[in-house]
Amino acid sequence: MSTHTGGGIAAPIPAHPATGDAPIPTATGDALPWRAKISYGAGDFAFGLCWNMVGAFLLYFYTDVALLPVGVVGTLFLLSRLLDAGIDPVVGLLVDRTRSRWGRTRPYFLYGAVPFGLFSVAVFYVPPLGDTGKLVWAGATFIILGLLFSVVNIPYSALLPMMTARQRERVQVGSLRSAGTALSVIFATAGTMPLVTALGGGDKAQGFLLTALLAAGVSVALILNLFANCREVVHDRGDEPPATLSAVANMVRNRAWLVVFLFTILNFIRFGAVLAVTAYFVLNVLHQPWMISILLPAISGTLLIGSAIAPPYLRRFGMRQGNRLVLIAATGLYLVLPLAEGQPWLFLAIYILASVLISVTMTAIFAMAAETVDYHEAHFGVRHEGLLSAGISLSTKIGMALGGAVIAYGLAWVDYNPAAVSDGAVHMVHALYYVPALLVLVLQIICISFYPAIPKRAQA
Repeated sequence: MSTHTGGGIAAPIPAHPATGDAPIPTATGDALPWRAKISYGAGDFAFGLCWNMVGAFLLYFYTDVALLPVGVVGTLFLLSRLLDAGIDPVVGLLVDRTRSRWGRTRPYFLYGAVPFGLFSVAVFYVPPLGDTGKLVWAGATFIILGLLFSVVNIPYSALLPMMTARQRERVQVGSLRSAGTALSVIFATAGTMPLVTALGGGDKAQGFLLTALLAAGVSVALILNLFANCREVVHDRGDEPPATLSAVANMVRNRAWLVVFLFTILNFIRFGAVLAVTAYFVLNVLHQPWMISILLPAISGTLLIGSAIAPPYLRRFGMRQGNRLVLIAATGLYLVLPLAEGQPWLFLAIYILASVLISVTMTAIFAMAAETVDYHEAHFGVRHEGLLSAGISLSTKIGMALGGAVIAYGLAWVDYNPAAVSDGAVHMVHALYYVPALLVLVLQIICISFYPAIPKRAQA
């Protein structure tokens, strides 16, 4: 027997035979406790704090602090994420096969939190080695960090459809996850460089190392809090067979999952590219260094606004039409953005408005990812939360890697030199800031048009 708590009253409910957690019917049973909702949202802050620090500053750290060649770094980013293409489905399969006293997902938080924190620090360490040794260290630590991110983040995504089957609660929890993402980017992007300066005392290498150590400590604590406060209460019906490699074929046949997978890749290509290029753009095109501390946090800081707007907006317009409308409006704003480059505050206003619109799609992604599990169950008779979530997690990393690699290769193409930035490099930075983002927005509009209607899970 296990107990499910809701509204402060604990009542014994028959435990699920595989996990020991108490199952809850789709639309009945106790509401999801706020402590669980907030802890889940804080989980994305935990992962994002370190991961977004990597996304926003690791390219800069490698090229301007560790002095690694930018072209090699671009290849490192790309190859490490291609390795994840093989690892993420394996982690998803493991999650679906996991049976423990803590359920399918929570053991990964318990045992993965500390290693994830340690390697989040290791990538920002410059070892006293030669150029080859530094490259080997950078490659090894970055690849291992990506693998550890899979180990903790795929179970995290798989947990949401297990926490509740109510769409309203899923959108609400997805909004809190968006808020966690937003806060992580605000802290990672706005706080990193001031902390590097304050903690480094003029030594950027030391500053990055100590800042990463501080971020990792916070992340580990919040991942363990996720383990403590979130439970799996929605389970498969009967004895669902564990996912196997053959289940990957059905995953690709899941139209809802395929659309979300592609939509998320596109979203994070834009996200990764903007994170990587913004510092170069502000310093070399706008010549307004103070704007870094506004533009970078605004990339996801606007998710705080978007997470509040998204639930009623998506209920009104639906996932397909709601996403399409905000993306069309954001594309129009991006087209006029270059005209405001000479007026910093107008530039910021247009950019922030576009970011708020785009942020609605981030909340939608989390809710749609949970809906793909229901779609899978309706068409194939099994849920396979771990495998489906692995695919979505993979799409975020592929997108981030491709976005960062586009920027790195573009800079390498014009022989970017931080000590003497050429006119050709400035023109390349200018193009890299706008063209990838606009192309991605258009492709997302096309992609979301294929999102299907999701059948409601049958009442238990």
